[in-house]
Amino acid sequence: MNIEFIGPATLLSNGDVSYPALLDGQPLQCSFSYEALQDLDVNSVEDDALKLFKNHQLKLLSIAEQKIRNGYAVNGAVHLFSHDLVLD
Repeated sequence: MNIEFIGPATLLSNGDVSYPALLDGQPLQCSFSYEALQDLDVNSVEDDALKLFKNHQLKLLSIAEQKIRNGYAVNGAVHLFSHDLVLD
């Protein structure tokens, strides 16, 4: 299984962030819920979803990669929600 995160991050109309990837050479859309982005940084006053994503991009992409490897990529997409976070 070859996963390549190609970006860039874009803001979706519902406030979530999308980040394109390739899974074995095929397009894969990774989406990160606004709530998950906020939950990563509960003490932050930042409300810009793209900035929140960029502040935690490595952790978020790592969680997305694990979901993909665990078989949660369906119909060319994987979605990350608050319950997917492994908070320290």
